[in-house]
Amino acid sequence: MARSALQQIGDAGEQQALEHLLEAGLVLVARQASNRLGEIDLIMREGDELVFVEVRRRRRTDYGGAAASVTPAKQRRVLRAAQVWLQAHCGDRWPACRFDVCAIDGHSIEWIRGAFCL
Repeated sequence: MARSALQQIGDAGEQQALEHLLEAGLVLVARQASNRLGEIDLIMREGDELVFVEVRRRRRTDYGGAAASVTPAKQRRVLRAAQVWLQAHCGDRWPACRFDVCAIDGHSIEWIRGAFCL
C-alpha cells in the first residue's frame, strides 16, 4: 500500500533519528513495531538495555516544537504498546528498558534519553 505524503515525512524523520542513534552506538532491534495497542517507532538496544524511541518531527515550533508534542496521552500509548511487545518477545523476563524521544525541529535533532518511564 502506498504511503501518504505525511507518512513519508514521518518515515524520513524516523530514518534521520535511526541514523543518529546508530552513530551513537545503539543497535536496531525493530522499526515501526505495531501491535493492537499502537506502534513503537524504533526499538533499539544500548548495552543490556532496550530503548523504545518515539520520533517526533516538526517543521515549525509555533506550538512548542517536536518534544512538546509527546503528550502524556501519547506516552501512555507508547508505554502500553511497549508492554505488549515485551510480553510477546520477552515473556515474563523483561530486560531493563527506557523510553527516549528523538525530537526533530527543522534540521536539528534532540535526543532525550529517559524522556518518560514505565
